Parts: sequence; structure tokens; C-alpha cells
Amino acid sequence: MRKLSANDRVVLNCVAVLAGALALTYASVPLYRIYCQATGFDGTPRIAAGPSLAVSDRTIEIRFDSNVGSGLPWTFGPKERTVIVHLGENKLVYFRAENQFQTATAGTATYNVTPEKVAQYFNKVQCFCFTRQELKGGQGADLGVTFFVDPAIATDPMTKDVVSITLSYTFYPAKPDTKTVAAAEPAR
Repeated sequence: MRKLSANDRVVLNCVAVLAGALALTYASVPLYRIYCQATGFDGTPRIAAGPSLAVSDRTIEIRFDSNVGSGLPWTFGPKERTVIVHLGENKLVYFRAENQFQTATAGTATYNVTPEKVAQYFNKVQCFCFTRQELKGGQGADLGVTFFVDPAIATDPMTKDVVSITLSYTFYPAKPDTKTVAAAEPAR
């Protein structure tokens, strides 16, 4: 085997750097998502491993915001605009989604909380936003989310002034490769 010349080594190094940059480009979106979920960065709430075990006497107002992206013929909104919860209290709230189209459509929800500085304390235990939702033509469904606000929010000097948190969802048309949960029509 012949020894590589200086030019050959430069070319191989350039190819290796290019391949590494390309691999990092493909990995950046999932890595960013993992980082945001772990730290609460950019208003991304945490996904809790289980319900809260500690409840505080202090309360906080949770507001709900809902939107539907273009291309999805749904109406979507919270059943309650606001709730007052104790810090650490496990709370279940519902949103109502209705397909205005005559054929089945599917959507996935993105979410965040504001102010962004509280995201690390807002924990979702279970949420319709974790999976794709499919509604038949004209069908509606109540979609639930269970969450709690970590009592540690009261001891953080950066969040002591927070008296309300807004949880916001936006539904978009689902990509074909996402996991589906068919929504059942609840009794009214």
C-alpha cells in the first residue's frame, strides 16, 4: 500500500469534515428537540415520567391558547379558557377538536408555554399532542392533557413574579409517517 501524499491527506480531511457536517445537519433537529424538552428551552414544557407527588398551597393561573395551521380543516379550542391550580397539583383539562371536512383528516399538535422562563417547571404527564390525531369527516373529539406545575417554581428567583402561565397548542396537518390515535366521539 502506498503512502498518502500531503494532497491526498488534505482531500480526505475535507471529505471527512464534509461528511461530519452533513451528519450533524441531519441530527440537529432531533438533538434540538431533545435539548428543549430536557431544559425547557424555547418554551418547551417537560414530559414528566409520572404524576406529581407534592402539592403546595400556592396557586397559579393556567391560560389556554389554541390555533389551527393552514391546510387542516378543523376547529380546535379549550373547553375552559383558564384554570387555577395548586403548584404540584395534577390537572386534567380538555380541548375540543372537530373536523369540518367531509373526509378523514389527521393532525399533530405543537405546543409551548409562556413566559418561556417557566417551561422547565411545566410538566406534561399525558397529552394528545404526543401522537397524531385522526378525525373522520364531521367528527369531533375531546382531547385531554394532564399536567402539573413543579412547586420549585416558587423558589426560583427568576420565576417568583409569575402569576399565570399560557399553554399554547397549534394543530397542523399530520405527516403520513406519524403514529395515529383515532379519536373516539365522546358522549355529550
